[in-house]
Parts: sequence; structure tokens; C-alpha cells
Amino acid sequence: MTNFQASKQLVRHYFHALEQASIDDIHTVISHYAHPDYEWKGVYPWREKHSVNEVVSEFWRPLLTSIKHLQRRQDIFIAGKNELGDEEWVMSMGNFMGLFDEDFLGIRATRKIVNIRYAEFNCIIDNKIAKTGLFIDLIGLMEQAGAYPLPPSTGVYYNYPGPRNHDGLLFEDAPATEGKKTLDLVNEMVNDLDTLNKSGSMTCSPDVLARTWADNMVWYGPAGVGATYTIPRYQEQHQLPFRASLGDKKFCGHLCRFAEGNFACFFGWPNLSNTPLGGWLGLPGGQVNAEMQVVDIYYRDGDKLSENWIFIDLPYWLKQQGLDVLERTQTILNAQ
Repeated sequence: MTNFQASKQLVRHYFHALEQASIDDIHTVISHYAHPDYEWKGVYPWREKHSVNEVVSEFWRPLLTSIKHLQRRQDIFIAGKNELGDEEWVMSMGNFMGLFDEDFLGIRATRKIVNIRYAEFNCIIDNKIAKTGLFIDLIGLMEQAGAYPLPPSTGVYYNYPGPRNHDGLLFEDAPATEGKKTLDLVNEMVNDLDTLNKSGSMTCSPDVLARTWADNMVWYGPAGVGATYTIPRYQEQHQLPFRASLGDKKFCGHLCRFAEGNFACFFGWPNLSNTPLGGWLGLPGGQVNAEMQVVDIYYRDGDKLSENWIFIDLPYWLKQQGLDVLERTQTILNAQ
């Protein structure tokens, strides 16, 4: 049985130290846990950072200055071997909760509680964190602050729950056989969609989904799209508008993909590219091919996937097409 306890303990200690540290101590904490060749990837406007100094000064310090008393509320915590590169990774998903006391990225502070959805991937090499992929839902934060920048969504965005069975925190290692079942099922689903994309189809039969998805699946999409429930409503409120409104859909692969127990996760840089034809997110088509950075986290119940938490860096996807929702919000709402 593979043992991920050392990596899990390292990341848990890192999370605890980060939460307990003052803003002035953040650099010391991250430096203690980070590999000398630390690499960090995040959503727009941060994208790629290549040192602890950059990550602290450009991400953590501004975030912790704006969102006071920040807590990490984990719903899923798993570890595994990346099937694409054989590194050992630890993934945590949940919410950052705090008090939105100072403006952040041009988003006006509310002085109220906010919950920022996050998914964080940490690659462990030589008992140090060598790579981090940290995705947060900025449009979700904008909605909570009364600055939602998009037309009404097809699904509903809210403070999403963790797994229905409340079994997502795998601090103890799960049997490797269960993780293999989950990853095999996820890969079957990914291959089905990749085949669909290569066929040029702009739609999808529900029978394709039913091969790997439970009838009562729940899809927790990013703010801007929202969540939806059951295969028919998922198709109506996300999949079919996505497929019909985006052309040239190409799967670009993943950087990290692994499973533990009944959970699996992946992210790419990018995962896919597509060209908006008009309609998706309620926006016109710009005919600009754009990349998507996406995180998927899955829960397997028996022999079907039953829950799926999604992060899409929509601000970056829109930025590539000439719309900077952060800049536009700051210009309009903070104009003097």
C-alpha cells in the first residue's frame, strides 16, 4: 500500500502555520516549507510566479491584508501519485473564510464574511513543496461583494457543500484499489468527452454521460455558470450551452491527475481551448480562440461519478478576448 502520510503531514503543518502566522511572518513560513526551486500557478491576475518572494508580495500579502482572520475550511483533502508524471501531490479543496475589510483587486470591501472557493494542489519533492497550483473563484467573491460582472447564470451559485457523505478529509490513506477504481472511471469519462470533441459534435447524447455519471449527479460549477443537479438539468444548464456556444474545442491535457479512495482531481495549464461563437455566459461571440485553466474534483459513489466540483479561470478566459472584468469593475465602481 502506498504511504502518503509524510506528504499529508507536511501540507497539514504548512496550512496550520500559514493560518497562524502574521502578515509579516508569511514569507518565513512559506520559505520554511517551500523547495528552493518553488513554482506557483494561480488564476488571473497572478498566473505564474517563480519565487516565494513573488508569491508572498503579489498574492498572500494583498489577500491577507484585505480578508482579515482568514480561515481555511477544507471539504476534501487527498494525496496520490500523478499518473502523468509520477510526482506525489496533495490536493485540498474548500473555502477561505474571512472578513472582507479592505478592497481587493478593485473589488470594494463589504466588512462582512466572505467565502472564497479554493482548490490547492501541492507537489512534494524531497519533503518540500516544490510546485503549487492555487485556484480561487474571484467571480464568486465579486458576487458576494455586489459586483457580479456577468449576465445571469444558467445554474445557481451559492456556498457549495462538500461531499454528501462528509467523507472527503482523507488524513489517513485510503486503499490503493479504491483510488484506481475512481481514476479509471474519471479517465473513461475524459476519453468519452475527448472523443466527442474530436468528432466535431456540438451536442451530447445523455447516454454518453450515463456511462460514467449517476442519474442524480451534482455539478458545482464556477460563479458565472453555477451549480446544477441531475443529468437532464446539467445538460440544460451547462453542458449543452457550453457545447453549442463554443467551437474548436480542443483538449490540451493535464499537468496533474490522481485519485485517492472515492475522490479524483486534475488541473491543466491549459486544459482546453475553444472559440466563443456567442451565447455562453450570456456574452456575444468574439471569434478569439482562448485557453481555459480548469480544476475538476470528483466523487465516485459505487460505479458512477456522483459529485463534481469545478473551477474555471473565467477572468483569464475573458481577458484573452479583450474583457478584463477586474479592471472594468475597478474603473466603474471605484471611479472618483
